[in-house]
Amino acid sequence: MAYALDKLPLESLIGPVARATEALARLDERLARSPVRDGFVERQHFADAAAALWLEGELVHLEDLVLHDAHMDVRTPTHELARAHAVLRARRQVFAQAPDWALGHAGLRELTGRVRAVPAEAGVGPVGQGAPTSADEAEIWDDAEDDVLAEEFAEIDAVLARSSKILSGAYVPAKTPRSEERPDLIYDLDWDEDARLAEWQDVMGRTRDLPAVLRAAVLLEAWSDIEVLQHGTWVGPLLVGALLRQEGLAASHLACLHHGAKSIPRERRRARNRVDRLLAAVDAIHEAALTGLKEHDRLVLAKSQMERRLHERRANSKLPDLVEMVLSRPLVSTGLIQKTLKVSKQGALNLVRELSLREMTGRGRFRAWGIV
Repeated sequence: MAYALDKLPLESLIGPVARATEALARLDERLARSPVRDGFVERQHFADAAAALWLEGELVHLEDLVLHDAHMDVRTPTHELARAHAVLRARRQVFAQAPDWALGHAGLRELTGRVRAVPAEAGVGPVGQGAPTSADEAEIWDDAEDDVLAEEFAEIDAVLARSSKILSGAYVPAKTPRSEERPDLIYDLDWDEDARLAEWQDVMGRTRDLPAVLRAAVLLEAWSDIEVLQHGTWVGPLLVGALLRQEGLAASHLACLHHGAKSIPRERRRARNRVDRLLAAVDAIHEAALTGLKEHDRLVLAKSQMERRLHERRANSKLPDLVEMVLSRPLVSTGLIQKTLKVSKQGALNLVRELSLREMTGRGRFRAWGIV
């Protein structure tokens, strides 16, 4: 059954849509020329990833997510932490690509996992052949073995280069396409994700003439109503955020719709009345914009305060690097400062003391700091 769009309650939606549009436009205008834009965007990635798991009833601490992203876990990563990191990587991937990538064919395949497996072709070479029977054949055999050895070394070099890119945070496409064969224990075989995704794309096409925020709210509600993916409910808000970026309303950032939805009571988000669910989706967009405005103003003020401490510093001082590092993460730990700035533990503590950062954990063995 197709998603109904013929009776949208415009008289109830137009006011909230206008307020959300105004707030989102103000945020994007500030970020377009903001000195803290890059740090703001990165911090929002972390916040939205943690919020995505919160909406599913799972608690992921920001400090654990930051350390896991830096490969500096202080404890064994949980399944929820791994899922939050997947959301974080997906947000970075969407923001790093062109605005229309996520909703295009390649983007939808990558984000939803609907990638057809390509069977590997059988290799042709000396492996598995018989032993040489003459001197000429032996020479050809040795040359073939050298070629195979060179190919193996080339593959090792490629793996090392790929690992370095992944560890540096750069986007690296999948080396081999994922298979569509899914275990019965995890996936319901009667759940046709391709058909559901096609239905959601049809809704996206039929709402092309609606205002951007109203269209985003309808698509958010439709994603939840159609239940497109069995194990990827967080993908929908990312796609809707990419749509707002593509429409130019949030061109300088990727809207944190999960984080905005945290402020909306579950009774409204899961209401039986469709009008209430649409209003909740619009309010989630509005809350995401308001929260972003407050966070941006806080970062600008913190940056100006910390930069006052940089006057008359040596040219090789690590303090400016720590300022940029603090602005780009919700928190920093001693080990993270040591690893990033290449300083000793005592040097890291001295830098933190000079910036008067607020301690976030209150622990003895593990300490982390953030912006006051």
